[in-house]
Amino acid sequence: MSAPERIPPRSVTTAELLAKGELKVRGRIREASNAVLFCSVTYEGREASCVYKPVAGERPLWDFPDGNLARREVAAYAVSEATGWGLVPTTVLRDGPYGEGMCQLWIEAAAESELLALVDAEEPEPGWKAIGFAEVGEGKTALLVHADDERLRRLAVLDAVINNADRKGGHLLPADEGRLYGIDHGVTFNAENKLRTLLWGWAGESLPPESIEVLQGLREALRDGAGLAGKLAELITAAELDATRARVDALLAAGKHPEPSGEWPAIPWPPV
Repeated sequence: MSAPERIPPRSVTTAELLAKGELKVRGRIREASNAVLFCSVTYEGREASCVYKPVAGERPLWDFPDGNLARREVAAYAVSEATGWGLVPTTVLRDGPYGEGMCQLWIEAAAESELLALVDAEEPEPGWKAIGFAEVGEGKTALLVHADDERLRRLAVLDAVINNADRKGGHLLPADEGRLYGIDHGVTFNAENKLRTLLWGWAGESLPPESIEVLQGLREALRDGAGLAGKLAELITAAELDATRARVDALLAAGKHPEPSGEWPAIPWPPV
C-alpha cells in the first residue's frame, strides 16, 4: 500500500492571525492621545506583536461625529491594499479584552536616513522638498523639509484620497527591505476637507503616471457594487464614502497633488 498523502499544514495569514488569535495585553503606549495597547496575538502556532486600540478608549472628537476611529483605521488599510502599495500595516476590526477595536500588526522601525529635517536655509537641497518655515525658538525660524522619496509621494497620494487630518512625522515607519509604512489613521475620511500633513513638498506638482493609474483603479473599485466600496460601506458613513469617491475624481481631473486649501491648518501640531 502506498503511504497516505501528507497534507501540508495550512498557512495562517496575517489578517487571520490578527482577527482570530488570542490577544494578550503586554503594555500601554502612553504617548498616544487615545488608549493604545501593545499586545501579542497567537493563532494556530503563529504569533506576532500587534497594537490594539479599543473603541472604549477613544476620546470623542467634535469634527468626527460619525462612526469611530477604529473603523477609520481599518478603512485606511482597505484603501491602501486597493492601491497595491501596501503602505498601511495589516489592520482588522475585532473584539478584544476591552471590547471592539482595531488590531494592527506591529512594525519594528528600521534605522535609515532621515525622512524629515529642519535646515537653516531658504531653499531645500537636492533630494529634499520644502514643507514650510517653523519657529525653533528665540525668534528664529528654520525650513522644515521632507525627503524627495517615492515612498513618501505614494503616501501623500493615499492621504489625499483618505483625507488624512493628522500625517505627522511620528506616523512614518521605515521598515526592513526598504519598506515604509504609515500608521495612526483614526482621523480620516471626513466628508469635509481636513487634509493636514507634513507631505506638502509636491503640492501643485503633476501626479506621476503610476499614481494616475492607481487612482483610476481606485475609482473603479469605489463604484457601487465594487469590492472596495462594499468594504468601506461597513466602516464609514455613506456621505464619507461619496466624499472619498469625489476626492479620487478631483485628483484625476486636476492631475496634480492637492495644495493647502487655506480653510484648515495645513500642518498638524505637533508636527512629529
